[in-house]
Amino acid sequence: MSQFNVLSILQKHFSDPALTKLEVVQSLWSGYGEIARFVSPKLQQSVIVKHINPHVSDNHPRGWNTQSSHLRKLQSYQIELAFYQDFAPLCDLHCTVPKLLGSFTHESEQILVLTDLDTKGFAQRKSEVTHQDVQQGVKWLAYFHACFIQRANKGLWPIGTYWHLATRQDEYKAMPDSELKQHAEQIDYLLNTAKFKTLLHGDAKLANFCFADDPQREQLAAVDFQYVGSGVGVKDLAYFLGSCLSNNDLKAFSDSIVMSYFAHLKDALKHYHVQLDTLALEQEWRGLYCFAWADFQRFLLGWSPEHYKLNSYMQEQTELALEKLAS
Repeated sequence: MSQFNVLSILQKHFSDPALTKLEVVQSLWSGYGEIARFVSPKLQQSVIVKHINPHVSDNHPRGWNTQSSHLRKLQSYQIELAFYQDFAPLCDLHCTVPKLLGSFTHESEQILVLTDLDTKGFAQRKSEVTHQDVQQGVKWLAYFHACFIQRANKGLWPIGTYWHLATRQDEYKAMPDSELKQHAEQIDYLLNTAKFKTLLHGDAKLANFCFADDPQREQLAAVDFQYVGSGVGVKDLAYFLGSCLSNNDLKAFSDSIVMSYFAHLKDALKHYHVQLDTLALEQEWRGLYCFAWADFQRFLLGWSPEHYKLNSYMQEQTELALEKLAS
């Protein structure tokens, strides 16, 4: 049961008794609530409302209904609120994110009121992408990473991404024994002790990007910051590429896309007036790119061993990482 009357809370918050719920945009993962669009005649605008009403669910799509999974999701929503309160205001047009318009919390239940990106010119969602689309996503990541590089991440995950090893011990135990499993802790250590760290989006899949209505507008917006935290930028990059490119396209284009990412990153560091050794940064993160793929493969092999993202490109990157560890 919800402790909130969402509609009355929003009507009071916006001083608009005519505010109404227009539509449900989507349900939250594992049935933990919903994202809906509300319209305010007084403000002449719509807003997005993320209503988290968590419970121990038996609706996990992959069957992972453990207490640790439940507690991780609860924490993720608190972290998302912290991101929108303290970090999102630092993002500019190069890495657009929604603005927090209000928040309400009661025990584990939570409401986030956010700007409606559709009304800001980012109404396009894509399941298939062009080369230009991919480049725009890579550019968004580069600017986001540059904006937050070497910054404190108070209130966020100490380690960004939802699949990192410390929070995925159930899945790790479910992995069949392999060289990757034997070296999982070493790979995790290398990624987490890098010299150069930034904030990671943490779930930078294609579905979490909103494309501009105007194809000439070379900007994106991103949503869903439940797993934002510290790490090396190539973890986001590898995950994003795996979410939108086929195995063949990864083999054909990943090298040039990685080059584009680092070119955008250099431009972004200048844009944000960040002073650091860009050559050393690129050298370190390039060297960790294959480990980022291996780290995600470790998660998938325990979480969903038949997952479509487990392809030969990922396997080649994992083998490269394991070779580096052996050398």
